[in-house]
Amino acid sequence: MSADRATSFGAQAENYEAGRPEYPFEAVAWMLDAMPHGSRRIADVGAGTGKLTRVLAQAPGAEVVAVDPDETMLATLRRSVQGVPTFRGSAERLPLPDASLDAVVLGQAWHWVEPVAASAEIGRVVRTDGVLGLIWNIRDERVEWVHRLTEIMHSSPAENLVNGPEGPRIEAPFADAETQTWEWTRPMTRTQLHQMALSRSYLIAASPEERAEIASAMDALFDEVGLGDGTIDLPYVTHAFRAVRR
Repeated sequence: MSADRATSFGAQAENYEAGRPEYPFEAVAWMLDAMPHGSRRIADVGAGTGKLTRVLAQAPGAEVVAVDPDETMLATLRRSVQGVPTFRGSAERLPLPDASLDAVVLGQAWHWVEPVAASAEIGRVVRTDGVLGLIWNIRDERVEWVHRLTEIMHSSPAENLVNGPEGPRIEAPFADAETQTWEWTRPMTRTQLHQMALSRSYLIAASPEERAEIASAMDALFDEVGLGDGTIDLPYVTHAFRAVRR
């Protein structure tokens, strides 16, 4: 995958924060349930603006750090999730000591990493019996108009990976990956819908003319299926995966 697309999100940090959905607490709790009892040292890798970080911080006794390669994204995170230490780094190169964590989690990020190198590096910083957790919020394209929305915006690497036949690739020293899904709906205004689209890597890299065409088609779809209160109910499926370090 394009390294430029993987590191392009800082240019749209504010739209990412406003337009992307939060993670269901129960899905995040499920990932962490596999940790050894009482352990709560967690790194959010590819943390972005802190969408997942703020949910992790709600876990009782959690000690959370955030890692991302983009300083602009981390600056937004520090404003929205105060008190969480932040570090520049990536899943393949973590600025953290050996066996210092009970869990590493990635939200909307594993599709940007090299899975063999990332699994090995995360295995270095996670202690034996610690957890690697992966989570994605994916629009429910079983709904006809949502499928049309994706055709307008173009599919993303995340959607292609999670909806594909094999799912995310997790390598040694992690084993026995488990998965669960949660279905829910997010009310969104027209502005939020556009902010969500603008935060996607395809639109960040698109020309101004193509972005304008996509925005116009999204407006037409919103007018067709939007609710009378000026919102649209966008259905999501949250996909979570967890694997234990052996």
